[in-house]
Amino acid sequence: MLAETDADRRTEERTSTRGRWLPVYGAVLGAVVFLVVRGSLTDDAYITLAYAKNLAVHGEWGIIPGSPANSATSPLNVLLLGALTLLTRVAGGPHPVVALGVLTIACGAALGWAWLRLGRRLALPPAAGVLGVALVLLNPFVLSAVGLEVLLIPAVLLVLTVLALEGRPLWFGVVAGLAVLTRIDLGVFVVVIALSAPEIRRKLLPAAGVAVLTSAPWFLVSWIAFGSFVPDTLAIKQTQAGLFAPWSYSTGPVMYYLGWPVTVLVSFLPALLGVVALAAWAAARFAVRWPLFPALGPVAALAGGGVLYYLAYSFIGVGPFHWYYVAPVTAGSAFAVAAFGTWYAQARERPELRTGPPVLALGLTGVLVLSGAAVDGAQGLPWPSPVVFGNWASADDYARVGTELGARLDGASVASPGEIGTLAYFCECAILDEFSDRGEAVKLVEKRIATANPLMSLALRVNYHWLDTSVAPRKPDFRMQYASGPATGPDDWQVRSAAKGVGHFVFTREP
Repeated sequence: MLAETDADRRTEERTSTRGRWLPVYGAVLGAVVFLVVRGSLTDDAYITLAYAKNLAVHGEWGIIPGSPANSATSPLNVLLLGALTLLTRVAGGPHPVVALGVLTIACGAALGWAWLRLGRRLALPPAAGVLGVALVLLNPFVLSAVGLEVLLIPAVLLVLTVLALEGRPLWFGVVAGLAVLTRIDLGVFVVVIALSAPEIRRKLLPAAGVAVLTSAPWFLVSWIAFGSFVPDTLAIKQTQAGLFAPWSYSTGPVMYYLGWPVTVLVSFLPALLGVVALAAWAAARFAVRWPLFPALGPVAALAGGGVLYYLAYSFIGVGPFHWYYVAPVTAGSAFAVAAFGTWYAQARERPELRTGPPVLALGLTGVLVLSGAAVDGAQGLPWPSPVVFGNWASADDYARVGTELGARLDGASVASPGEIGTLAYFCECAILDEFSDRGEAVKLVEKRIATANPLMSLALRVNYHWLDTSVAPRKPDFRMQYASGPATGPDDWQVRSAAKGVGHFVFTREP
């Protein structure tokens, strides 16, 4: 009996130390992928970086100095980047891109920590953690939108899942609040995961109270100061849904498959495996009486939240912007790895189960990870542009144009050509559109409320109850417009994009 106890103790010690290097692995992989993508950030990523720089330097919430806005989709992402950018000022000027690198490394470490905890709780092999982290950090769709909240989303959701699995309601509440500050639509995951965990359900009110205390200060400030709980990007992106016609969010993966078939397969197939595994888990969980059934409830809820998230986005009518797929794809992928790893652990413990099938499933997942890495590498190292990309100009060309634009304007204002992020970041000038000028945003909000269905219209009216609709759009002194083909005039800027080829920006004075 004593020998058996000693053996159990040794097994427990091995389990507690197994995979403890996963946070370091996640941080190192995060650093590597950041070095790969740092010179190819998308225009929308630079919107976030412009917000962070403006917050760190001027203490203002907006893309451009002196013009408050509410177009940052992820308040937490901006706040973290703004705080890190403020710290970089110790070494001289603000360095938001350096801050982004630090946050990318931190998200990688958080993913590694979460998989370490999942591994201990579910007796997963360390290989499961390796695959779980890599499925996020090597996913071409995710890397094509670094700078946005695409790494913060899976990190926060996986930590939330761990806390639910471990039955820690107060910490669950804290991270739940951070999740809705990352994106308010992540509330779908918060609710589903909370209801899946008995310990969280039993202490739901304290957990909810902590979540409210964590997130309410920002939302109250946003509702009163900016006139909206939800960032204006919801209304803006809904009015832009026609840009992708006839494609919608629900059919977007098919649209991307037609342009990038291999990229879509290696990015989405792990999530599809997760959906299949979720269906199999549900069938086994509720159809088979198994007294020692693995406690996968919160992890399954993570995948279920991804399914509900996909359905909700299909309903509200937004366009298929590729970063909108990150939450359901990474959630489904995480469950696939956890389910296959748990299957393998159970097969090792139960003689009636064979280890071959789960090893094969984990091996298939590993092949998809390596395929994603191959797609990333085929883009060139470092990336000249993201794998999934649609901007008019490369990041380098936009940086050049933005710097020259600031000197040319000399304090005047200019109407944005339609892509504002990188230009605003490098120009540090009054470049105006619905993302930077609240008057333009108000026009779009009123249009969206007028054309929405009754339910959506009511929700928008409540959300924008405090909105100051008297704010008029600013009149620009100049205007920039994009056209394809080489530049033809002395005031034009010629640019090139991997997606659009050679084009140019025309600069004209407004009458």
